Amino acid sequence: MPELRKDPIIGRWVIISTERGMRPHDFPVQKKEIQTSHCPFCEGNEDKTPPEITAWRKDGTSINGPGWEIRVIPNKFPALKVEGELKRKGLGIFDKISGVGAHEVIIETPKHNEEFISFSNERIAKIFWFYRERSRDLKQDSRLRYILIFKNHGYEAGTSLEHPHSQLIATPITPKIVKEELTGAKTYFDYKHRCIFCDMIEQEHFDQSRIIIENESFIAISPFAARSPYEIWILPKRHSPDFDSISDEELTKLSIILKDIFQRLSSILGDMPYNYVIHTASNRNFQDPGYWLTIEADFHWHIELMPRLTRIAGFEWGTGFYINPTVPEDAAKSLREATVEKKEEG
Repeated sequence: MPELRKDPIIGRWVIISTERGMRPHDFPVQKKEIQTSHCPFCEGNEDKTPPEITAWRKDGTSINGPGWEIRVIPNKFPALKVEGELKRKGLGIFDKISGVGAHEVIIETPKHNEEFISFSNERIAKIFWFYRERSRDLKQDSRLRYILIFKNHGYEAGTSLEHPHSQLIATPITPKIVKEELTGAKTYFDYKHRCIFCDMIEQEHFDQSRIIIENESFIAISPFAARSPYEIWILPKRHSPDFDSISDEELTKLSIILKDIFQRLSSILGDMPYNYVIHTASNRNFQDPGYWLTIEADFHWHIELMPRLTRIAGFEWGTGFYINPTVPEDAAKSLREATVEKKEEG
């Protein structure tokens, strides 16, 4: 019988459609051709992108030229722009803010056809190192309130360029979904004086049924109220509200977890489209006094990984509910039992 599950953080309800009981082979991936000719992200085409912000380069190579391993550039068609003054304006009951922010692209490899699953642990750790360093730098800008790091893979997940890359967008406001998480975590802390994410990790250790893999520093779970089949959350075991507080040692541990997770997903789902996002706390370096007073204790940064195997349709748009045809405990079991190649690649 179908059941409704409630997300304990933001109170979102999800319908677990147990009667559909969809297994990995029930999700055929329909790949759409993506433009690949004259790719601006390929090595040798550096003149087709804006000047790089920073890069991991081989010794003796020049900025904005070949010889790089990972390259960070401004988005050529940014959603928000760094230049300009932050202005707020009211139009009757409506509000406007000038489109100030930052939009950067992290080009993860000079090779066009290389995939995340084939990256070495060193490369994965280095990608997340750039995430951390760019976050720390942008937090110094008093106009920016939030930094979202995300990756789209596959046409269904919203990518327009096939070359492996991820993105960073810094906004002058805290996004609604993140604010709901922050508020939910604070409400829980106000009542219990504990972090809900830390309690979630303890609960998953007690239940065991939704844990996929863990190491000394991180745990990967199929969340209790997963919105879609094979959704995965990766949480640090060390409590911290800010992703950019991650240590170099933890970056290495995170790369091992991510490599393993992608191998498991690929083993049972193939080359599926996916998104991942890093949810971290708001920039508090320049906030007004009294802003999120307990956030150091109540929030816990984490990564949400969402294979794009089902579509958002009218019911979801009209209600805010998600319908998940795969029971999270079944998804976790499939992933735990998936074949993983332990030999390092890339």
